[in-house]
Amino acid sequence: MSESSLIEALAERVLLGDGAMGTQLQIAGLEPGGCGEAWNLDQPERVLAIQRAYADAGSDCLTTNTFGASRIMLERHGERRVREINRAGVEIARRAFGERPGFVLGDIGPFGGLLEPYGEMPAKRVAASFAEQAEALVDAGADAIIIETQTAFEELELAIAAARRAGAPCVIASMAFDMMRDGSGVRTMMGIAPETAAEFMLAQAVDVAALNCGTGVDMLQAADTVRRYRSICPLPVMAQPNAGQPVLENLQVVYKQPPGEMVAGLDELLAAGARIVGGCCGSTPEHIVRFRSRLDRRAEEVA
Repeated sequence: MSESSLIEALAERVLLGDGAMGTQLQIAGLEPGGCGEAWNLDQPERVLAIQRAYADAGSDCLTTNTFGASRIMLERHGERRVREINRAGVEIARRAFGERPGFVLGDIGPFGGLLEPYGEMPAKRVAASFAEQAEALVDAGADAIIIETQTAFEELELAIAAARRAGAPCVIASMAFDMMRDGSGVRTMMGIAPETAAEFMLAQAVDVAALNCGTGVDMLQAADTVRRYRSICPLPVMAQPNAGQPVLENLQVVYKQPPGEMVAGLDELLAAGARIVGGCCGSTPEHIVRFRSRLDRRAEEVA
């Protein structure tokens, strides 16, 4: 754990997150459709190598390899080691920092379906699944819980409540926005605009309002979303856009935006007010190296 809390550190400086985990696991040999979270127990050194590469690139925050580690998600793979996988995710991320200070963000992703009455999943079951995961992450020593790639308030509210009950020292709520077909702006899959999301996060008293992933959302569009968040609420904002738009090559989804092109939008993202910056799908340690270099140069210019 760092010498100060994540919330205290955010008040002092911009923090650098990490990049993608899923695409890095695929590069490391995870088969399509495989359970990458189970690697926390079955292939821990491979997960550690990915996170150590991000730490070496300069990340201040590492997100645990637990995006799909709720009981609901794991059982779709026939996997029942819920608490063990989540605890190991925190421990591996902490090991990746070595002796350096850094913050471990315990990751909770969507449960992968729709709640009743829109779908068939009872809210009670989802709440229990999130509670179990959040407790395991907090008990293992996560500095924060990040609830990411959310598109609906009903699910996000359940996860926030679970994180709070588990005693998370910091709760980050992150929504995924997609560019509308007519190019007029962004909405989540369930039709939520950034301003409405910001109002909800403020009402829920989360510590950090965030955005990640999203179709058609590049660095500049992410910066616009950060501005729209901040027009509504004073919360610190985290932004993790994808490394460009996905393309299909050899039946695999590939993100091809090079580090130099992605980092070119970093100044705009920071000017919009982002306090934690990083990458989502397709971003690599090489992208994070470029982010670190630019952040350090900006700090020197201010000094």
